[in-house]
Amino acid sequence: MPRADPTARADPALLAWASAAVRHTARVTNMLLAARRFRVVGGDPREAAVLHDLLTGLGARPAEDGTHVDQLWCLGTPDQSVAAVEQATADRPRGSTLLVVDAGRHVPAVDEDAFGPTTLARPGVLGVPTTSDDVFLVSTGRDAEDYPAAEARIRWARRSMPVSRAVADELRQGSLLRGTRIGVSLFLEPKTAVLALLLQDAGAEVVVYAHADETDDAVADVLRRTGIPVHAGSTATVPEQRDLALAMLDTRPHVLVDDGSHVIRLVHQDRPDLLPTMLGAAEETTSGLRPLRVMAARGQLGIPVVAVNDARTKTFFDNRYGTGQSTVFAALDLLDGLDDPSAAPVGGGSAVVAGFGHVGEGVALVLRALGFRVTVADPDPVRALQALFAGYAVAPLTEAVRTADLVMSASGVPDTISLAVLRACAAGTVVAVAGGVDQEVAVDDALAAGAVRTTIGRRVERVTIPDGPDVLLLDGGGCINITAAEGNPIEIMDLSFAAQLGAVRMLVERGDELERAVVSIDPEVDAVTARAALAAFGTVVEPPGPPVGTTWPAAQPAEREPDVRTRRFGDPA
Repeated sequence: MPRADPTARADPALLAWASAAVRHTARVTNMLLAARRFRVVGGDPREAAVLHDLLTGLGARPAEDGTHVDQLWCLGTPDQSVAAVEQATADRPRGSTLLVVDAGRHVPAVDEDAFGPTTLARPGVLGVPTTSDDVFLVSTGRDAEDYPAAEARIRWARRSMPVSRAVADELRQGSLLRGTRIGVSLFLEPKTAVLALLLQDAGAEVVVYAHADETDDAVADVLRRTGIPVHAGSTATVPEQRDLALAMLDTRPHVLVDDGSHVIRLVHQDRPDLLPTMLGAAEETTSGLRPLRVMAARGQLGIPVVAVNDARTKTFFDNRYGTGQSTVFAALDLLDGLDDPSAAPVGGGSAVVAGFGHVGEGVALVLRALGFRVTVADPDPVRALQALFAGYAVAPLTEAVRTADLVMSASGVPDTISLAVLRACAAGTVVAVAGGVDQEVAVDDALAAGAVRTTIGRRVERVTIPDGPDVLLLDGGGCINITAAEGNPIEIMDLSFAAQLGAVRMLVERGDELERAVVSIDPEVDAVTARAALAAFGTVVEPPGPPVGTTWPAAQPAEREPDVRTRRFGDPA
């Protein structure tokens, strides 16, 4: 597939169409684009090339001849699409999912009736059981059904979480979790429901809490029907949320699985008598680990907390690829819903990313793939230098925002988008958060200074700032992929939840022996998770031990103790 010519790549209409098609597909499937093999079928060469460039920019892989395809993006005629699906189905390994996307720009490129009767796999996704149980259709020109369909969404998530399923099955076979009560405090949506059900199937007693703005009530009801107590509701007030969290803690969980460490900190503040009965906790966010490390340094941490966030299979993928895709897509989806579409920045506009950790890297990557001119602002000179070497412009934040169409905070630090930064923004700048701590955008300071908030769309406000511009604030400065979308892609959370399950295993097996501190996750958890994920993506890695035909030692180079004697000057005596 040739790359788009410069004229096509700069065409705002083509960029907007390709962006909308890709975002629609990600939204209705909640699936990852990076690492997936794809093929574009038919269509106008300029359209096909722009779509090809966008997908590869997001990390997807063009399928080579003779290799199986994960995603078929159909732009041509229905006959071309049918032939391509038949070929892809014949070449596909048994059990692998094939997603067929009707991305026809002006007319449908797929005749859904050509595949026989369809079933609703989840809102916006059709199954074609007469063709295969693993072939699914998505039409970018059709709105998804708006009913909750929680059971279908949970089944859909479970099918794309093979790594977590494998780890949980091992726990079940070993009966390791039998009699262990596990409190889960995560964004309550289909993927978290799968984790809770996997823990239950493995023998654990599971109890769930979730913050109000992170609760899908339909998913919570499904879990309740399976016998899992759920202490959560999307309309709960702050005092009610505290009561719900304490009710979960009062079930006396042995292990906590947390996101943001809010419940871990709450048990220390309000239920310290429970700490001696607990094996420990697992925390999966950067922002959640920061206060826990302070508590540990002060001698205030009463249980071991496994730093799941520091697992390489979490940070390198969840933070970068998952959060990058889901936060940028969620922000642009909200802007697409405005009555005045001219307020939404499109590819070719200017974007600023505040913070260049793993999340910031991912946000910048996705914005660049969508055609934005990206400037990075990070007070850490090493990270700023990294951004420069990655090809981004670098500038102080208050300077960078002066000409920005879109500003995304990816720092996880309060007051990153301070009142001074807001006042420096260009009029109409869109401000969103990909980090996810309270007041990452200094909303309270702005209100104290007399700012006025006016709702202009779903989770979009115009904030009028005295001595400053009007800016568009998305979702009140909340972590946009959680509060306004369905969280990170399923395959990404499969990796993160496999790491969480590995942390649970650590705590059940050795919690009594671990230091009352933030402890590192076992490196073997990363290795097992990564190998299982490689297999799920249809890739193999060199197995441990010497390759056939070599005399390498069984230990891998990084695991061998180096010879401390130098031979540069001849053999040592």
